[in-house]
Amino acid sequence: MSLVLYEAEGAIGFLTINRPEALNALNADVLDALDKALDQVDQNVIRCLIVTGSGEKSFVAGADIAQMSTLTKAEAEAFSKKGNDVFRRLETFPIPSIAAVNGFALGGGCELAMACDMRICSDNAMFGQPEVGLGITPGFGGTQRLERLVSPGMAKQMVLAARNIKADEALRIGLVNAVYPQEELMAAAKKLAGAIAANAPIAVRASKQAMNEGIDLPMDEAVVVEEKCFGSCFETHDQKEGMGAFLEKRKEKTFTNS
Repeated sequence: MSLVLYEAEGAIGFLTINRPEALNALNADVLDALDKALDQVDQNVIRCLIVTGSGEKSFVAGADIAQMSTLTKAEAEAFSKKGNDVFRRLETFPIPSIAAVNGFALGGGCELAMACDMRICSDNAMFGQPEVGLGITPGFGGTQRLERLVSPGMAKQMVLAARNIKADEALRIGLVNAVYPQEELMAAAKKLAGAIAANAPIAVRASKQAMNEGIDLPMDEAVVVEEKCFGSCFETHDQKEGMGAFLEKRKEKTFTNS
């Protein structure tokens, strides 16, 4: 059975980490499977991705400690690079992604969720970076993305004290966008994905690119990125269709990603 399932439903793609017997813990094989699953996404058709975990207990409980425990320094650095390469690919993937966090999102699971563009979670979700309690640091971007998403002080508290937080606190500090009862989580994820998919794909992807590339730049450089992304949308079918519908006062729009 595949360690990562990929399914498409209309314009929405679903990536499911499928290792429920290990609470969907990440190992090298799972990372490879996630990378290959991204290869399956038809970027001409899919307009939003939903990333989730198999079962009701866990999104991803972390990286596989049994596999990591015997690594040498060089092997550990290579494993960290493998995870970072895959997560960075997801983060910079042209198509927006939503993490639908169902249960535990610890260590590598929290890092996978943070590599997605948006995060929503079930009311039983738990987030954390517990690595220092195991004698290591976060290795798949946790020391970098967390303090970009929440305050540096809160990020350092979570990492340095190995402090897990529940769904309500994750919402309060801005780590997630919304919290839902577990039975409503996937419907909410599909609704959000549908709202994104209804918009012009060229504009959505250019907006994601502008935000991703601009966030770490000085403002004078960041607005140049925006200007180029703004200009890239013009002379496209989708720009003419969107503006034409507005001027003609019609609700129906046909965006073709062209």
